[in-house]
Amino acid sequence: MTLTELFAFLAATCVAVPLFRMFGFGSVLGYMAAGIAIGPYGLGAFEDVDSVLHASEFGVVLLLFIIGLELKPSRLWVMRRAVFGLGTAQVMITAVALAVLAWVLGQGLSAAIVIGLGLALSSTAFVLQFLAERKDLTTQYGRSTFAILLFQDLAVIPILAVLALLATDAGEAGGAGTVMLKLGAIIALIVGGRYLLRPAFRLAASVGGHEVFTAAALATVVGAALLMYLVDVSMALGAFIAGVLLADSEFRHQLEAEIEPFKGLLLGLFFVAVGMSAELSLLAAEPLLILSLAAALLAIKGAVLFALGRAGGLPIPAARDMAFVLPQGGEFAFVIFAAAVAKGLLAAQVADLLILVVTMTMVATPLLVLAKERLFKDKQDGTAQPEFDTIDDDEPKIIIAGIGRFAQIIARILHVRGIPFTALESDMEQLEIVRKFGNKAYFGDVNDLGLLRAARAEQAELVIVAVDGVEPSLKVVRNLKTHYPHLKIFARARDRYHAHKLMDLGADLIMRETYGSSLEMATAVLESLGDAPDRARGTVARFREHDEALLAEEHAVLHDEGKHIQTVEDAQRELEVLFEADPCPSGTAAATQD
Repeated sequence: MTLTELFAFLAATCVAVPLFRMFGFGSVLGYMAAGIAIGPYGLGAFEDVDSVLHASEFGVVLLLFIIGLELKPSRLWVMRRAVFGLGTAQVMITAVALAVLAWVLGQGLSAAIVIGLGLALSSTAFVLQFLAERKDLTTQYGRSTFAILLFQDLAVIPILAVLALLATDAGEAGGAGTVMLKLGAIIALIVGGRYLLRPAFRLAASVGGHEVFTAAALATVVGAALLMYLVDVSMALGAFIAGVLLADSEFRHQLEAEIEPFKGLLLGLFFVAVGMSAELSLLAAEPLLILSLAAALLAIKGAVLFALGRAGGLPIPAARDMAFVLPQGGEFAFVIFAAAVAKGLLAAQVADLLILVVTMTMVATPLLVLAKERLFKDKQDGTAQPEFDTIDDDEPKIIIAGIGRFAQIIARILHVRGIPFTALESDMEQLEIVRKFGNKAYFGDVNDLGLLRAARAEQAELVIVAVDGVEPSLKVVRNLKTHYPHLKIFARARDRYHAHKLMDLGADLIMRETYGSSLEMATAVLESLGDAPDRARGTVARFREHDEALLAEEHAVLHDEGKHIQTVEDAQRELEVLFEADPCPSGTAAATQD
């Protein structure tokens, strides 16, 4: 890339991306618009668009590496049903439907199969970036979308193998040998990475310095991608495997920090290159054909995705969201169609047409999502409430909102005492883990008034709020205080700030999530240093009494920073004087405080 081309890329993105984000279209569409503006059909700032597109694909590779870092093998195992169930069904059903359509429109059988397989895949880079910007990756439909995308990346391997088998110059033995070579390379990457990567990073971190660690991180990604490239497998898949292998390592967060700047820049360049590669002359020559094919692709994939989402247990809004965000063609279609042209399976003119169709569907996706949000806004706000599990508990005394690691202990104690409760959880992945061990919990958003009525909240005595996140927790408490003021609310707080916010809302009991375990650890530390058990417990009990009083005093002056700081300093001096005056609290006092 020349300095002129680099300047054109940076200047166009600095203008287009903020502008598109300002109007709610997202940065991806802004990058693509910038590419069109500086491409062959715009200002013509770039001459060799194909080389730019090829080089920028490394941004997708880096994206998949970071995704792998965030996806521990244990979590991947939990997602296996969604990945291999929902993902397989989506690729197979969509590919068959599109192949039949291509055959009906006059393509030969081999070409129709290639078209169906290529267009069945969606854009991993586009969708993940889009979901990340909207903070939807952790939603129910976001996790299902990610599972399908992950399977699609895995499916590139057998799809390329199918191309080899369909090619006129590839026999059965050659095809089988090619598949074995690809599988062997993947196994070598997994085994080698498992035993070599961590020692290599320990060495780089201990003796190499920051620059060497950065180089080692990039070398890992490039090496994994290169190995896959040499055997005609998706480079992004190699990077993803390397990331998963390092997800449990002590270097995970540092690696993500080192790779993130490179990923952001190259991923932006990839979307710019996609915009530049759009054959707008072909669009001008055959507008009705291009737009009709793009609309047909979006409609067919969207219908399949919605049907599979509902069949897989997604509520209607989640299935609809997935159908609107995932129906476009993907970047791997460029690779598949180029390989098919090289093998004589697809005419070059048809491939150019299909690549333009894929580009048009990418452009249309953000617009469709915005239209969907406006169209279904009223239904989402009130008319059509999300579906939830049928609740069959009879008059529970207690409702538990969020059945994570904190609430599970409470639930086990209630269970052994025979005290009925209803547990609600909106995280499907967490719910599957809880149910796997025989626990009874129901899916649903605890802020949904329909769900609360189904859980018989008006008959309950107490709600334990243990949902993850400060804002979600505050929203639950606020909603309960508004609609069910008779309920006692016991809430988990992440820290003092969270506790003060819960106090503002009138929660009846607030328990900081690590507070009790920290006090128990402090007791054990004092005993290990020679304190008698009664003295250790007395010290911690007195500290707890003083700290809880301080929490209330802080809350009273929370909005006056000067008084807040003075209160904390006074309390610290008071605590020191207290222990100097009575350094050995009695066992009786300790027992009373506990």
